[in-house]
Amino acid sequence: MSAELQGKKIAILAADGVEQVELEQPRQAVREAGAEVELLSLQRGEIQAMHHDIDRGDKFPVDKAVADASPEDYDGLLLPGGTVNPDNLRQDEDAVRFVKAFFASGKPIGAICHGPWTLVEAGAVRNRTVTSYPSLRTDIVNAGGTWVDEEVVTDAGLVTSRNPDDLPAFNAKIVEEFAEGRHEARAA
Repeated sequence: MSAELQGKKIAILAADGVEQVELEQPRQAVREAGAEVELLSLQRGEIQAMHHDIDRGDKFPVDKAVADASPEDYDGLLLPGGTVNPDNLRQDEDAVRFVKAFFASGKPIGAICHGPWTLVEAGAVRNRTVTSYPSLRTDIVNAGGTWVDEEVVTDAGLVTSRNPDDLPAFNAKIVEEFAEGRHEARAA
């Protein structure tokens, strides 16, 4: 285990329908770098992960409801994908408020695949260059962002990737950005 993220606390915000590999692998990467990780969701209990949006995966215990969480308590935020997961999150006022406040704080955020949908809803892609699953391109552009088709994109502490194939690059970059910490230029 490395110590790059020793003393850092990372939130993963996810709901039912999360793509399992996009939750597990980034969580493992930040834990191996020394971070403490909490899974936040719309309510306490468990969330149902999926494989490719079709096959049920494992259930994961939720550490805290997002309504009871404060961005001040975390050093980084992960938004995994899966089509249903961010669609659930972006319809929840508490989840959107949390992501909006986290983004405004300048703290680093990692979002992969369909995860940027929640960033769109929170107004966090305006004037930012991001990538995502290709079907989000129009949503990102309509929200004022610049969409590019690249393995991993970083814009002032906002790290995005396209799909599970990009996880090795995404995981390395989120560890690096979480270690760097707050991006004052992005903080509101």
